[in-house]
Amino acid sequence: MAGYVNITAATVDPALLDLPWDTPLDEWPNEYIAQLPKGISRHLVRFANLSGYVVAVKETTGEMARQEYELLRTLQRLDIPCVEPVAIISNRTDAHGEPLKPVLVTRHLKFSLPYRALFSQTLRPDTATRLVDALAVLLVRLHIAGFYWGDVSLSNTLFRRDAGAFAAYLVDAETGQLYEGGLSNGQRENDLEIARVNIAGELMDLEAGGRAAEELDPVEVSSGIIEKYRELWKELTVSETFDASERWRINERVRRLNELGFDIEELAIRTDEAGTTVRIQPKVVDAGHHQRRLLRLTGLDTGENQARRLLNDLDSYAATHKRAGADEEAIAHEWLIRVFEPVVRAIPAELRGKLEPAEVFHQLLEHRWYISQEQKRDVPLAEALTSYIDNVLRHRRDEATVIAPPTETITLPVLEAGDATLEDEPAPSER
Repeated sequence: MAGYVNITAATVDPALLDLPWDTPLDEWPNEYIAQLPKGISRHLVRFANLSGYVVAVKETTGEMARQEYELLRTLQRLDIPCVEPVAIISNRTDAHGEPLKPVLVTRHLKFSLPYRALFSQTLRPDTATRLVDALAVLLVRLHIAGFYWGDVSLSNTLFRRDAGAFAAYLVDAETGQLYEGGLSNGQRENDLEIARVNIAGELMDLEAGGRAAEELDPVEVSSGIIEKYRELWKELTVSETFDASERWRINERVRRLNELGFDIEELAIRTDEAGTTVRIQPKVVDAGHHQRRLLRLTGLDTGENQARRLLNDLDSYAATHKRAGADEEAIAHEWLIRVFEPVVRAIPAELRGKLEPAEVFHQLLEHRWYISQEQKRDVPLAEALTSYIDNVLRHRRDEATVIAPPTETITLPVLEAGDATLEDEPAPSER
């Protein structure tokens, strides 16, 4: 590596020194490049292999790299879904001493894809709507944290499958700004309008390229982000006034927020002088209600919708296997080792890059429900697993970016129906 480079990072990975920083990014040798689907970017971006994982390397200016790096670190501390900043590489020069652009290095989010890579042929309206809904949830969380994005779009977002829906992650924060006092209504509305226009343009581009279903209406789908955003923003932030005799509405508000995947950490409750009316105002709202419960009970860290689905299965297991004196944590541990982990271990090694384990389990439950309905019988979980692996999972493309090398861990074969380590649970009663 010619000359010296400056590396700014909270924790420096020594392998960063092995990348060819003295070579223009568009000329990096193939041995360093990871072949992954890329979204649209105004900057040159390359994916590179680093210490067993993948990083995105983006050429930019020194000032923009520093600003985005600090913003991403702050958003991570605020628990906002975004990519992880790894380092800023500056003071780059080529072999002849000519300056090269600084780069921002971020860690690629495993099992995530840009929106253009989430559909194999044509984008259907329901898939487009789910992508926009996920982006609306992300935008609400950003605005609650006081973050103005300034360039909201599908292209600046990565998506992960989340039990039939999608979870959105911010991937480009270079136009963003964080305001400690929160955002004004005008700033929020401006972000919404930017989102609506950008999404419409992105969908029209797909339509022009023949990659959107004929029935997809780009303007209608893009306008959906406004409705979804305002519905969620109202539920999370708007105060509610009711008669003192209707105090049950406090718990009802909390329940609605929990169903949306949020917890109220602080709630302001005020009564009037006569004590006849009550006003409630959510003050601190935090996402990840189901994620936190599943993590507490099982140690599994999943998406919010995946957590909701796994908890439903866990609750069904608990109802079926009631034992006197067994607490919730004990039942959860039993479900983990007798149901979830055997399913994960049963996935053949060559198929483990297809989907993350929680998504596999969710899809298995869906598959079991469908074949139970089709065959008009209660299909055992082990039998459904064999069918799912052979007929569904094996035909999916890989969505992991890095498949770990083989270890000494023993991979179990696909379990046959009736195997004692897979509990015979009731088939899901709903899709």
